[in-house]
Amino acid sequence: MAPNLAMDRKSTNGAEEEEDETETSFSTPLVANETHDNAVDIKPESSCRIGIQVFFPFIVAGFGTVGAGMVLDIVQHWPVFTEVSEIFILVPALLGLKGNLEMTLASRLSTQANLGILKTRKQMMRMISGNLVLVQAQALVVGFLAAIFAMVMGWIPQGKWNVQHGLLLCASSMLTASLASLVLGVLMICVVLCSKKLGINPDNVATPVAASLGDLTTLALLAALSKLVFMVVEAKHYWLAPLLMATLILLIPVFIYLAYKNEYVSEVVYTGWTPIIAAMAISCVGGLVLDMTVSDKKYHGMAVFQPVINGVGGNLVAVQASRLSTGLHSRASIGSLPADTPHICFNPLTFFCRKNMTSKTARVLLAMVIPGHLIFIYSIKFMKAGHTSITMNFVAIYCAAALLQVMVLLFICNFLVHWMWKMGDDPDNFAIPYLTALGDLLGTSLLALVFYTLYSIGDKDFDVGD
Repeated sequence: MAPNLAMDRKSTNGAEEEEDETETSFSTPLVANETHDNAVDIKPESSCRIGIQVFFPFIVAGFGTVGAGMVLDIVQHWPVFTEVSEIFILVPALLGLKGNLEMTLASRLSTQANLGILKTRKQMMRMISGNLVLVQAQALVVGFLAAIFAMVMGWIPQGKWNVQHGLLLCASSMLTASLASLVLGVLMICVVLCSKKLGINPDNVATPVAASLGDLTTLALLAALSKLVFMVVEAKHYWLAPLLMATLILLIPVFIYLAYKNEYVSEVVYTGWTPIIAAMAISCVGGLVLDMTVSDKKYHGMAVFQPVINGVGGNLVAVQASRLSTGLHSRASIGSLPADTPHICFNPLTFFCRKNMTSKTARVLLAMVIPGHLIFIYSIKFMKAGHTSITMNFVAIYCAAALLQVMVLLFICNFLVHWMWKMGDDPDNFAIPYLTALGDLLGTSLLALVFYTLYSIGDKDFDVGD
């Protein structure tokens, strides 16, 4: 057990407060904090309430990832994906935008809504406009860097350099990132505002809803736009891709300036780039694993499950991160942990068995993994999507991998959010990008291991010969 990270403080009556087992999420009583003037009394939630509020958007989000998987399973055979296989490297990075941008936006707005900051129409409009232009700037930068990374990682092993393919990757990636982030950003704002009006905790529903259409929308846009640009390039109209790139690149400083002038997001303009760029790089490594795996015909069946396992892991850990961040914002100032923060546990088994609010929430989220994946697996089977035989071996090994992925992510989340807060970084802006990117890398790697294991024991995809 590591030393207690909580700072020793005295209560308002001068007596020492006793450390309890209440975690920094929806808990009571709140610590009186003389350095935190905006402390808000957020009522505790039961496991049943958390489960009910999270489960429905979680299932809806899961079906969104199933749809994205079915799209990926189809488009992997399109000429643009076979001729420019580096697009597969883009897939986790662009799908990860919902974690880098939209889920981070949802977490920020949920915290502001729970703390009662978004009270007047003027405040809401300034917050909304500032976040939308910030997300656009971040999306364009991430889209451009992801395309550069995909080109480098795809071309180095081949020793080839195709300028037209590179322009296609950049134009498609940036345009997809911009359009998807605009649609999902508006959706997130509507979800948070409606949740508060209906008396629902937005921390429980906003991040899963961000993923409900996020993967499907982003993947469909990437496939359609890359196919369109590919057809134009094949027709020897080489001007389209560089024109799109130049236009989108010129818009980046405009969006950054507008965000800088907005008081609600001006600080994020300076501090918000490191996590999204680092997360993009981590997701691209997962994309490289996907590209190497689906390029082998033995593992074509992996494509339909890749968005599902990554999406489920990212959705659940984002709920945990958003709740933890709101709990910290409600009771302490950034850089100082509440006095009742328990010891940070470095034993995974102990962490999931504790009685505090964070461990209780983690158990509720973990309990959704296997039932959720069973629903998604048999939905894919019912719709006859993919190339994989749904055998008992497959279901058992796949569910074990999915459960391991979420356990690791929830355990890391608890440490990462508290550490970032202690270091003076707002987890609303920093934690979710890292967690969802790690979820993409871990999920894709574990899924590749699942298919490798199944093939090794003779449980092969039904369209692969011996």
